[in-house]
Amino acid sequence: MNLPRILRRILKPFYPQVRPLVHQLFYSDLIAHTDNFSRTSWLGHRIWQQVLDLWTIQETIAEIRPELLIECGTNQGGAALFYAHLFALLNQGRVVTIAIEKSHDLDNPRITFLLGSSVEDKIVAQVKEHVAKTIGPVMVILDSDHSAEHVAKELDIYHQLVTPRSFILVQDGIMDLSGQTGPLRAILDFLPKHPEFEVDHERCNRFLLTHHPQGWLRRR
Repeated sequence: MNLPRILRRILKPFYPQVRPLVHQLFYSDLIAHTDNFSRTSWLGHRIWQQVLDLWTIQETIAEIRPELLIECGTNQGGAALFYAHLFALLNQGRVVTIAIEKSHDLDNPRITFLLGSSVEDKIVAQVKEHVAKTIGPVMVILDSDHSAEHVAKELDIYHQLVTPRSFILVQDGIMDLSGQTGPLRAILDFLPKHPEFEVDHERCNRFLLTHHPQGWLRRR
């Protein structure tokens, strides 16, 4: 007896109604099982990223081929290293990553590490110096303080640095779906004021499961 096939036949008429619940239950279980991906690593370095989101980032980097990727929120540096290795494979691109404090021992010629708040004038000035030296596309990933207020400040500052047809990725809007006020609230407040940006829904829903609902913002 093929029980899964029988169950699919029984549930098929009701699947459109139960599908969102199935996704939510599976994702909740996945987050609990992985401790919200805190044990995910890239070549031995903690990366703290949902692996399907990482694949979408990889596809986007290969498509846009940014000369500069600005990352707000270094944490243990695994994500910055992941991006740097992609750039090495593409033989172009570099990373500027920002953190309040250093919590890693990474060193890579394609990565510039800045210490300070991503919205601090001194740090923003340094980032703009890197942008001024950049000829090709500029892409931004926001993954630092996830409070709505802080993300709103980052969006206000860093959206100006994104080149046309490139992206600013606002990470971890999933926290808003659990009743908190964070990145997703900042995105929804930002978009009506900035018609030059639009949500790339296809990219956001690439693998159905994501930590970044409505997080892929493309500059028109």
